[in-house]
Amino acid sequence: MSSYADPRIVALYDALNPAAADTAFYLALAESAGHIVDLGCGTGLLACELAMRGYKVTGIDPSAPMLRVARACAHAHGERVTWIEGDASALPFVAPADLLLMTGHVAQVFLDDATFLATLVAARRAVRRGGRIAFESRNPNARAWERWTPEHSRRRVSGPDGRGVEVWQELHETPDPLISARAAFTTHYRFDDGETLSAKSELRFRSRDELARLLNDAGFAQIDWYGNWDCAPVTDESPELIAVAS
Repeated sequence: MSSYADPRIVALYDALNPAAADTAFYLALAESAGHIVDLGCGTGLLACELAMRGYKVTGIDPSAPMLRVARACAHAHGERVTWIEGDASALPFVAPADLLLMTGHVAQVFLDDATFLATLVAARRAVRRGGRIAFESRNPNARAWERWTPEHSRRRVSGPDGRGVEVWQELHETPDPLISARAAFTTHYRFDDGETLSAKSELRFRSRDELARLLNDAGFAQIDWYGNWDCAPVTDESPELIAVAS
């Protein structure tokens, strides 16, 4: 099942993924933009923050449970955002964007290049002349999957109902660049009342060269790269591959 199909897991999303350095990066990037599209907006944390700052914001996500949280104004100013249930196929029906964002490592959800390229092509068509798209993907050289084990990933959060939840990950497939740069893992959620939920996930790790090729094929000529949220340049050890393309 998808991690974001079960409302009980969706309710934990913001506790597990609070505003952090990535949020600050995208907020700074939005300066001077008029209309911003948040593709894969999730529960709307970033979209609502942008709306609070006066931007026109459209949030798009395929998960109905995630959008229910967003529409319920779990974050302040959610009523100022236009929420759309869907994916990149909804972009032709949205006003041209000055900035299109794909945050939360959503780029890694696209397991095959053809689907990701189609999304990038739709994004290229959705931004006005001079507009930009921005997204991040984990740098495969940093081998983030090595920390997706119970020993390294176990943590404890509180849900919106106050219940404590222990969360950890279990890695099943390690990426091999020569065979398949994919990581398959299960995230487990153990609630204090004894209830346990599990959700399987699979992510694709692409190199900077692979991402650049897809962006170029989609029609983006200029790409600025950053290796972390402090705008550091990309190195082999960089945890992120952050692309800002026009």
